[in-house]
Amino acid sequence: VQLQAFGGGLVQAGGSLRLSCAASGRTLSSYGMGWFRQAPGKEREFVAAISRSGGMTYYADSVKGRFTISRDNAKNTGYLQMNSLKPEDTAVYYCGAAQSLIYYRDYTRYNYWGQGTQVTVSS
Repeated sequence: VQLQAFGGGLVQAGGSLRLSCAASGRTLSSYGMGWFRQAPGKEREFVAAISRSGGMTYYADSVKGRFTISRDNAKNTGYLQMNSLKPEDTAVYYCGAAQSLIYYRDYTRYNYWGQGTQVTVSS
């Protein structure tokens, strides 16, 4: 499956962005999905994950209550709605697809990745 992430940009603190992750090649419903981010000089960190059906969602403590992960399997697309953005949310955001979400926080367990989209939050 090929993934393409888009929707990043520059936003002021307190603002919102919605990231999208479009899949092609295979149906996205066969995979759990996750969003990770990587700031300069830091490791890729878990942000959120969602089960194949969308019935289960998981969040990093740092984004809980501000970010919402969702998916539309009919459109083969996943989303990350980001509200109340903070400067520390600045990073390149990546979407990934995993055959199993048992280790949803571990980016090495994801089978496919999109190319990343830059999110910059100004103070």
